[in-house]
Amino acid sequence: MRITVVGSINLDLVATAPQLPAPGETVTGATLARHPGGKGANQALAAEKLGAEVCLIGRVGNDAMAGEALALMEDLGVDLAGVEVDVAAPTGVALIAVDPTGENQIVVAAGANHMVTPEQLPQRIEGALIVQLELPIETVEAAVGRATGFVCANLAPAAPVSELLLRRADLIVVNETEAAFYGDGLHRGGGRVVVTKGARGAAMYQRGVEMAWATPPAVEAVDATGAGDAFVAAITVALLEGMDPAEALRFACAAGAFAATRPGAQPSAPERDQVEALLAL
Repeated sequence: MRITVVGSINLDLVATAPQLPAPGETVTGATLARHPGGKGANQALAAEKLGAEVCLIGRVGNDAMAGEALALMEDLGVDLAGVEVDVAAPTGVALIAVDPTGENQIVVAAGANHMVTPEQLPQRIEGALIVQLELPIETVEAAVGRATGFVCANLAPAAPVSELLLRRADLIVVNETEAAFYGDGLHRGGGRVVVTKGARGAAMYQRGVEMAWATPPAVEAVDATGAGDAFVAAITVALLEGMDPAEALRFACAAGAFAATRPGAQPSAPERDQVEALLAL
């Protein structure tokens, strides 16, 4: 199974604090960790760990943070031939605050991610494609337009996209906030739409009609960062493998739940056997 991910690459600076700050508030007593991140990189690594052969297309800066941001994917064998180095822009950085329940706040400085242009893409993208919206919209639209196979569009963070993208996507994944942003437009294309609802589960729709619903296994959440990206990778892998909608949703919910039990976006991505063990409980 070949999946190309066109997406962002960041270094996550994660401060785990006793509580998340209110506007204008300073919270002390935090501990700091550095993890590879970025929605594109997270999804690429998660899909590789679940059994896919993954190629990532993205951009990093010519700096020390680039090596950290790519390290786990390099170790796992993700194809990084499509990752280019930008000599002017820095590697993207996400500043993440996490509380003891796993809730988080995230601020992203996109850096080199915003330098990924359509010219960096191949003229044809073979196999399956996963995109998100942390790159310039014109680049995301171009990737979808050049895809020859299954397209998963994780429309996060929410931003205006073309009707063509909505109609071309075989699978759209959004959370409840993003679903409210797009409204009924999500369902006009005829592809499947998955709306995630955190610990309450996820639903799959086609043309606005619910096809399936699943809830995640009960886990003790530590850090929700990356849980949504593990879900996106897992639902894509599951559907490409031919799982039915309900089975695919259960698999993806378990992958997301497992990711929430570990700190960091990429370090928490589960192996295939870890997802299956969680499903068996």
